[in-house]
Amino acid sequence: MTRPLTVVVMPTYNEADTLAGTWRDLREQLPEVLLLVVDDGSPDGTGAIAEALAAGDAQMSVMHRPAKAGLGAAYLAGFRWALDHGASYVVEMDADGSHRAVDLAAMLRDAADADLTIGSRWVRGGRVENWSWPRMLLSRAGNTYVRAMLGMPVRDATAGFRVFKASVLASMDLSDVHSAGYCFQVDMTRRVFQAGLSIREHPITFVERRAGQSKMSNAIVREALWRVTVWGVVDRLRRFTSGRRSER
Repeated sequence: MTRPLTVVVMPTYNEADTLAGTWRDLREQLPEVLLLVVDDGSPDGTGAIAEALAAGDAQMSVMHRPAKAGLGAAYLAGFRWALDHGASYVVEMDADGSHRAVDLAAMLRDAADADLTIGSRWVRGGRVENWSWPRMLLSRAGNTYVRAMLGMPVRDATAGFRVFKASVLASMDLSDVHSAGYCFQVDMTRRVFQAGLSIREHPITFVERRAGQSKMSNAIVREALWRVTVWGVVDRLRRFTSGRRSER
């Protein structure tokens, strides 16, 4: 019997200091998965490092994009590649070492029972290592705001470590996904939730990167705040309009 194919999509931009270690950990835990590195023209040579790793790893491929175009666009390109290569499960995973391969192994065991499995920092058993309290507060407050505005019972909708059933991605029209930064994660969670599909949160240990620079910025925070607010207002207006019609 053929085993389900798992494709790990790993976007990179200036991850020369961390990619090889993340690749090594993934291979030790899950040697059977396909790894696709999507590099957005990293000026620090990450793309060349990825090519060197792939040259000795039949389970690894590299997609080179000409310039940094946002996390969302990189993942969408990776999703299309995974579906074209017959994936049963598609994984989102960072290259900076913050997402542990040992946690992914456990998440994949859960994935058969959920359409989307999220590696969650904010459910019981989840935790974060080496974050400052302002960063912790920002993440918790952001997720609280997402739950309040969108009505999703998800504790960590901003998490970037997750497993999709490939059939879920194939069933969605993702042509109108325009979220560029980490808001992409909220956007995808919202789409799965609104489609009435199942979401499961698996506790993970998130480890803050030890090398390189975080991609978090004020612009990314502003995009998330703006888009979540718009989505929430539109959803409320839609429900209000639907309720008024049903009363007639």
